[in-house]
Amino acid sequence: MRFRHPDGSTVHLAYCTNVHPAETLDGILAQLRDHCEPVRRRLGRDRLGIGLWLARDAAHALTADPAALRRLRRALDRRGLEVVTLNGFPYQGFGAEHVKYRVYRPDWSEPERLAHTTDLARLLTGLLPDDLTDGTISTLPLAWRTRSDPRTAETARTALTTLATRLDALEHLTGRSIRIALEPEPGCTVETTADAIAPLTAIGSPRIGVCVDTCHLATSFEQPRPALEALTRAGITIPKAQLSAALHAEEPHLPEVREALAAFAEPRFLHQTRTRTAAGLRGTDDLGEALHDRALPDSTPWRAHFHVPLHAPPAPPLTSTLPVLQDTLAVLIGGPTPLTHHLEVETYTWQALPPAQRPRNRTQLAEGIAAELALARELLTDLGLKELP
Repeated sequence: MRFRHPDGSTVHLAYCTNVHPAETLDGILAQLRDHCEPVRRRLGRDRLGIGLWLARDAAHALTADPAALRRLRRALDRRGLEVVTLNGFPYQGFGAEHVKYRVYRPDWSEPERLAHTTDLARLLTGLLPDDLTDGTISTLPLAWRTRSDPRTAETARTALTTLATRLDALEHLTGRSIRIALEPEPGCTVETTADAIAPLTAIGSPRIGVCVDTCHLATSFEQPRPALEALTRAGITIPKAQLSAALHAEEPHLPEVREALAAFAEPRFLHQTRTRTAAGLRGTDDLGEALHDRALPDSTPWRAHFHVPLHAPPAPPLTSTLPVLQDTLAVLIGGPTPLTHHLEVETYTWQALPPAQRPRNRTQLAEGIAAELALARELLTDLGLKELP
């Protein structure tokens, strides 16, 4: 979906396909048919943006076979879909029954991450619509914190500097500009937007910036305006933002609140949980740990890294951090010029929701994703943007 900003530039809205895990070309073509096109039709649009997730094997196959890439591009065109951004964070296995910490490997100190992201950048130049020249790829924020040491940090910096050089050469060769966005996430080396400033300043390339994920921002209790203004002052670009909402519990000491939270403690994804105290931010790696080990103070609100549907917050006594998303969007898009032009709805946890809240079939899932995009569309038009055909 495309929108005209009052400054005349185009803002793109997509939804991320990591909610439909597929790791082969045939699987991706099937998800375009079975999921993405039905979402487009429900929105009544001739064209819908998707943030494509290409796992390692799919990316490798497409890189090795130009005919396969052309086949994918034809399928996108035929189904009224367009790609301006890729989600390069998960490397493989995102549809596994147990993902948890595995999603953070390989990290930016390992050669596989540089090779994979280079492949994604090359592929994106072939997937961009004919009338566009700018693409973005979100990626993990260097590494999980337990792998943080000076040697790892230096290796990661070198890899990203090498990538920036490759992206410069790719633009010279193709005329298409691809930028990379590190996605701060609780528990990682770069946990907050503030943590991103030093390593990205050291890299010193406008090709490498930040992906602002509004669930992660909220989970870490960051205030949107100061956080984004700090990035701007530091000269850090925001190639991409992900529109998502975290799980919020105002009174986690209450038994009924803890019972409601326990329904979201599931075995597939990691749900980092944070609370803000007078002594600073406290946290656990997972929601179950916070609940069962009483590792967190419960006299202040909790937020958990669980991407809840934008349009359907959990029932009381829980809620979502949708207001943080709205405040962030106002800063990102509501100013005289956008701080980013690529927005991606990323609720990948539909099938990890408590059983009563999960979609029971493809139709219900498509309806839910379409409802999220409709809400995001309303937020953008409320900021003065005009939806384009």
